[in-house]
Amino acid sequence: MSLAVVILTYNEERHIARALASVAGIATETIVVDSFSTDRTVELARAHGATVLQNRFVNQARQFQWALDNAPITAAWIMRLDADEVIEADLAARIRGELPRLGDDVVGISLKRKHIFLGRWIRHGGRYPLVLLRIWRRGHGRVEDRWMDEHVIVWGGRTVTFDGGFADHNLSDLTSFTDKHNKYATREAIEVLNGRHKLFKSDVELTAKEGSRQAAIKRWIKERLYNRIPYQISAPSYFLYRLIFQLGFLDGKEGLVYHGLQGLWYRFLVGAKVAELEAAVAHIKDRAEMRAELCRLTGFDV
Repeated sequence: MSLAVVILTYNEERHIARALASVAGIATETIVVDSFSTDRTVELARAHGATVLQNRFVNQARQFQWALDNAPITAAWIMRLDADEVIEADLAARIRGELPRLGDDVVGISLKRKHIFLGRWIRHGGRYPLVLLRIWRRGHGRVEDRWMDEHVIVWGGRTVTFDGGFADHNLSDLTSFTDKHNKYATREAIEVLNGRHKLFKSDVELTAKEGSRQAAIKRWIKERLYNRIPYQISAPSYFLYRLIFQLGFLDGKEGLVYHGLQGLWYRFLVGAKVAELEAAVAHIKDRAEMRAELCRLTGFDV
């Protein structure tokens, strides 16, 4: 078995050693692509045997694709792992045992991610399992070119799903959580405006064949239905749907905080930012000028 694990980082000294340790038994190559961290991320990554490259960050999709295009990857398989994610022992054992036995017709593997928030596993509200395509054959996959909600897409064969522990377990505080999601909201608003005004070239539409079926269905619902409803209605409705019909209330007080922030506040913030940016560029007809104005307003290189 040969597996390259690729991790993007920026000031991840709290998480990077844990992430690398979780894949130490399955990775034959570990690549960390750092966005010029100012903490000990690079030092810790190298201490744990990772090859570290640095590149200016634009967005997640372009940074990861840069890694695929420039990192010295020779392994037959590639895994995408976030710095705050962990591959647990049972999943590592399954990857180690089953990856070498997969037929040539299999080009991608989806994993079932769980979310740990304030120390609690969020099991309800539609948050588990999140089925994400995270392992693929080298030469048979790439990352979508999107500002938000980018996924790995594959070609040339079929995909399978592995059971086992795969956790998103960020150890930072709520200030970090809200700051990160505030930036996510701006990126998602840019993606929504692009869908409306065709400001830059869109990637191919995600399909169940190319990636996770769950991700493809969620993308279709969000873009074809949810984004067409006024956010003053859609965000509270989505929160109540998660809390009541998807049993989010069973996640306790930690779950109420999580679903309230991620399912209501964040979705409302995205809608409000879309409205704000839409109003700011409504008078502009030229797409290049509209992109320039969005760049000025958001600070993102669109």
